[in-house]
Formats: sequence, C-alpha cells, structure tokens
Amino acid sequence: MQSSKKKQPTGNIHTPQVKVCGLTKVKNALECIALGANAIGCVFYPKSPRHVTDDEARDICLAISSKAVTVGVFVNESFSFIMKKVQRCLLDAVQLHGQESPELVRRLRKENLKVFKTLFLSSKPTFENAKDYEPSAFLVECGGGALPGGNAVSWNWDKARHLVGNYPVILAGGLSPENVSDAVKQSAPDAVDVSSGVELSPGMKDIGKVEAFIQAVSMCDLKRKSTRSRPFGTKRSHNLRSVSVHRCCRCA
Repeated sequence: MQSSKKKQPTGNIHTPQVKVCGLTKVKNALECIALGANAIGCVFYPKSPRHVTDDEARDICLAISSKAVTVGVFVNESFSFIMKKVQRCLLDAVQLHGQESPELVRRLRKENLKVFKTLFLSSKPTFENAKDYEPSAFLVECGGGALPGGNAVSWNWDKARHLVGNYPVILAGGLSPENVSDAVKQSAPDAVDVSSGVELSPGMKDIGKVEAFIQAVSMCDLKRKSTRSRPFGTKRSHNLRSVSVHRCCRCA
C-alpha cells in the first residue's frame, strides 16, 4: 500500500516556490503563509484593484516578519519612489512590472534587495530582452491586457521554457489550482506566481483555492540536471506543507 505522506525532495528533485500576489489584508496574508506560500506580493500600482496603501503594506510586512518574503510590485516608478516604499513598508524585494530600465534594476540590487523583472510574451520588454537585465529572477507572463499583469489570461507557458536554465524564472499569468500542474510541466519554472486565480474578489484570496493551488504545486517534482534557483531564498523555516494525497505528476 502506498503511503499518502508527501515524500521529501531528494537531491535531483525540485519543487517550484510559490508567491501569492495582490494581498491587501494581514489575516489573508498569514493564512496564505500558513499553507506554504514562500512570498507575498503587495501591489503599489494605483490603477490596480489590488492596490494597497503604505500602512496596509507595512502591517502585512510586520505581521509576516521572517515567515516569508514580502514583495512590492511597481509599474514604471522611479528609484526614489520605490526606495521610499521599501523603507516605509519594510519590503524584502521589489517586482518591476513595466518598462523599467536595466540601470534601475542594477541600482535597486545594490540596495541589497531581491529584484524581479517582468518580461512579456506579447509586449515590451520581451523574453528576448532577458540578456539586457541582471535581476535576481525574471517573472514571465503573456502581457498585453488592459492592466499590467496576467489579467487572469492563460497562455502558452512552454514559450518560457527556453529561459529556464539560463535564468531564474518565476512563471505567472492565468494560473489556477486547475492548471498550475500543466503549466509547471510545460515550462519547468523555479517558482510560480498566482493572484486572481485564487481570489474571492480583487485583493481577497479564497483560502480553499490557495490550499488547492499549493497542493498542486507541491506534487510537481521537476527532474533537474543541475542546481535550481530559489528566487525567494530560504527565508521560510519549512518547505511546502505536506499534503495527504498521492503524488499525481512527475514533470520532465
């Protein structure tokens, strides 16, 4: 009889990390972390329905403390604007989700921050611009929607696969509990990023969906030929929580 206990990863197995983005409430953020999220995203783009104030973001960051990485999401903001938010809200990392320059990425990394730069399949900067940047990791998605971000639209995730291995990659865009296993199998990312795919309403996550999403990711073992990146580091003291279901996929 097979055991239902989740096997611990071995030396040649990699399970993608998980970032839950667009959090607006402390309780919701803590619930996501308790389920195994490695990173939490707070959006500082005023046009987003998930936009947070400085006080809301700071409360989330203080509550999370050392439990997970806190990421501020910015769109075409200046160095000084971003750094004020970092210092005020106690952010660990920044995600640049617009047409920011390679120079801005370099300046922010010199501030001892993790910097995640977004590349888009359907708008600029494209995947082909990866060579121009030196971030901590790339976040990749389709783009081209009404707002910066995935806009809950699924896309051809295997288009991102050629970046994997050459750069640390966080896969985003249209992910949900129902499709994340397939997306991971197609693209073999180092991490995945989810927002609207696990929501009750903009900024409020459905904890049942978050649990299902993280369970699905935890069952995707990526066979690796070399050491894989951990974009969110090892700030958490434990891995994705064990799940009482049989492993259902082993991704190539």
